[in-house]
Amino acid sequence: MLTCGMEKTEEYRVFKHIRKKGLLRPRELKPLGVRQETLWRLYRRGKLERLGRGVYGLSDRRVTERHSFAEAAKKVPNGIICLLSALRFHNLTTQSPFEVWMALDRKAWLPRPGPGLAFRFHRFSGKALTAGVERHVVDGVPVKVYCVAKTVADCFKFRNKVGLDVALEALRETRRERRATSDELWRYARICRVANVMRPYLESLT
Repeated sequence: MLTCGMEKTEEYRVFKHIRKKGLLRPRELKPLGVRQETLWRLYRRGKLERLGRGVYGLSDRRVTERHSFAEAAKKVPNGIICLLSALRFHNLTTQSPFEVWMALDRKAWLPRPGPGLAFRFHRFSGKALTAGVERHVVDGVPVKVYCVAKTVADCFKFRNKVGLDVALEALRETRRERRATSDELWRYARICRVANVMRPYLESLT
């Protein structure tokens, strides 16, 4: 049975960890020397909020517009924010998809994140998966997201899913705001094998 002092110590470790990392999953408790019942106790007292299956955050946490990306990264650590969600992350579209779009390795197990946040997964492979990945910290959580130029190329590759108009808008905004050079766009167009598709649009903007 835990003494009052031990309870306070474990609670302190939980709060310290969650303030540093942004979110907490129960499997992270053991390395901290914290028991499962401490997590449940904080949850019942309203100190922690359950954000989805197996993901907890502080009830009084400061929630940013990008918090869904942090929650997604915590639930699916191998996923990479892509396509419409990456456009939103980079402020290259006014659309705000209710799902978080993430790229997964073609051979990876398909996650089942549970209730709460909605996902849309897309299969990538080779350089199309690994190239152009940036790492950001959102609400204390490391988040992987494709860079601007890679995201634009991906939108052309998946134009049947996102719409050609969305891909063209992303390309125009990228060039207008100088978020990527022509060389960068060409590089990722070749990696994504859409150079011929993008060529007339790129040439019209240069």
